[in-house]
Amino acid sequence: MKDVLIFFSVITSFLTCVPVVIGVFTLAALRFYFGACSITVWRCKGCQTRVVHSAEAVVQTVSTTISSTQTEPQDQETEQLLLLLQKRDEPEPPGLRDFLQRVEGLVIRELVKNAKSHAFDGLLVNWEDYSQRVSCLHCLQHPSAQERGLHVTSVSWSCTGSVIACAYGRIDDGDWSTERSCVCTWNLNRRGLHTKQADLVIDVPTAVTALCCHPNQPALIAGGLYSGEVVVWDTSRTQDPILAQTGMSADSHREPVYQVAWVPLQRKGEFGVLSASSGGRVLLWTVDSDQGRFVLNAAYALVRQQVPHSSSARFKACGSNTVGVTSLALSPWDPDTFLVGSEGGLLLRCSFSSQTPAAVPSEGQSVTLRAPAVFSFRPRSGPVHSIHCSPFHRNLFVSAGTDGQVHLHSLLQPNPLVSLRVSDSYVFQVQWSPTRPLVFAAATGQGEVQIFDLGRRSPKAAATIVQGDAGQAATCFDFNCQNPHLLAVGKTDGTVGIWQLSTDLTEQSSRESSQLEQIANQVAE
Repeated sequence: MKDVLIFFSVITSFLTCVPVVIGVFTLAALRFYFGACSITVWRCKGCQTRVVHSAEAVVQTVSTTISSTQTEPQDQETEQLLLLLQKRDEPEPPGLRDFLQRVEGLVIRELVKNAKSHAFDGLLVNWEDYSQRVSCLHCLQHPSAQERGLHVTSVSWSCTGSVIACAYGRIDDGDWSTERSCVCTWNLNRRGLHTKQADLVIDVPTAVTALCCHPNQPALIAGGLYSGEVVVWDTSRTQDPILAQTGMSADSHREPVYQVAWVPLQRKGEFGVLSASSGGRVLLWTVDSDQGRFVLNAAYALVRQQVPHSSSARFKACGSNTVGVTSLALSPWDPDTFLVGSEGGLLLRCSFSSQTPAAVPSEGQSVTLRAPAVFSFRPRSGPVHSIHCSPFHRNLFVSAGTDGQVHLHSLLQPNPLVSLRVSDSYVFQVQWSPTRPLVFAAATGQGEVQIFDLGRRSPKAAATIVQGDAGQAATCFDFNCQNPHLLAVGKTDGTVGIWQLSTDLTEQSSRESSQLEQIANQVAE
């Protein structure tokens, strides 16, 4: 038994040493094969990521549309009528089909003829009630001026169309030279508009007889005074709004200034002020804003013996030698042309480029006075209060005055093309619409502003504006070029009405320009 144990111990020791012997032998063999210089040991490493989970999902949309409709419940009578119509199976009236076939060709021919006709081109059907064609939006008042009995002498819209400027003075008898007046402005787009409180009040030492807002700068207003002075106010300067003033000198007017207008100068973007007075002078000023004064650029004098006479313009030269200017208009088509109307009823076409010296004695003016008149139209029986050139035709203009008529003229003919009786009283102002070629308006001494449409067959006014007491004259008005639906009207009771015009008075029709051309081509009688 002991021998067996010894045998198993030897066997176990041998088995334990075998791997060592085999390892040594193997290593020795490798050293012998590769050489004893180097031994390369290779190591192998491995890694594994975490378990990647995957899943599959499926989704499906469901499109559902639900629609329904329901008619109004029918009453009993309608249901009975439908039942009767369904039950009826009667033949068509005798002869109906033959009649329709017989007249079919005739009806088609007439329809084709009507489609080619131009008889009703330009016809605008007025579906509005007459009273709705004009409506008053605001009645602006300056209580201080009204308490003193001042009249509204001129109104003018700013170039933005949001501000209305109003001049106060007098058109009746009285000592105007010592009575103070003012210029007021209202911004209609201002929140919380106060109709009885002006946004700006400019005190003036004498009556303001003319007013005109600058065509590009909304803060500038040119004015003419009863004293003969010309002023430009800058409404952005609330403390001292006077930008320039002519004062009293040898160059300035010595009679009331009845018209002022902004005139484009040779340098692009610059404007001068053109003023006309009852002393017979028309003066062109440039504004020196740095010095706060006007510089006389050109001067014109209207003298009776230098007025051209046409075959129909016959008048007796009596009284003063000078032609007192009461109205003035610039041509929007020809920068060299302007029109003047006089106290004696003369109506003249004038030229800025005239070089004819005026036949008046020199009184120390800084520039030479020139005679501008180049053509005379048939004179009126009284003062010409207003002239306005058409913005749609280069040869047409309208004039009005104390004869109560509005005359439509062509620059090429001495006699008027059309004369319309507007009022039994004076006509203080006439003006073309800025958007309708055939429409113009006139302010009368009876307190009305009548709007005429030359495209209508009737000579009556297309619309009439009556504001306040009919006994108060409508002295002035102005269309708003930026917002043609607005019209400002000034009266002798000191109020300024802002009126809204309907679409048919402001929107141009298709053949309106051609109709105006036909009127311009007429030959005056």
